[in-house]
Amino acid sequence: MLLPMNAQGETIYWENFEVGRVVPLGEKTVTEDEIVAFGREFDPQPMHTDPEMAAHSMFGGLIASGWQSCALLMRMICDAYLLDSSSLGSPGLDEINFLGPVRPGDTLRAQMTCLETRASGSRPEVGIVKIFYEVFNQDGDCVLTWRCNQFFGRRPGTSAS
Repeated sequence: MLLPMNAQGETIYWENFEVGRVVPLGEKTVTEDEIVAFGREFDPQPMHTDPEMAAHSMFGGLIASGWQSCALLMRMICDAYLLDSSSLGSPGLDEINFLGPVRPGDTLRAQMTCLETRASGSRPEVGIVKIFYEVFNQDGDCVLTWRCNQFFGRRPGTSAS
């Protein structure tokens, strides 16, 4: 786990999140085969599935679907901390921005910033965290951002306000 929010092997609870903290989530190199396979199954537009046609597009070459970029970020989130947390899901994303193309061979790295934490007003055992995620390519260009709220369980014995 990359997230230094708890002692090794301990569950990450709502109380582990600190406003303003920026945490790296790891990295992933994207291959042409992965881009084409994802595109064919989930977003079969030529810029994601056909390198020759993509070369003549406004992108000048094959690019990953924005949805693939989101899926890659979700995997980094899970691997970095979510699977070791008291996650209770999310009510949805506030915004997603596809800021630049993801191309074959790009190495993506992600980070999260904790923007806000608050206890649930209706469920004292639940805490809410507003998180801003960013994905950068190997050149440092931000290619994706998303902002969301996530629900986490409160540390046992601390659910009272």
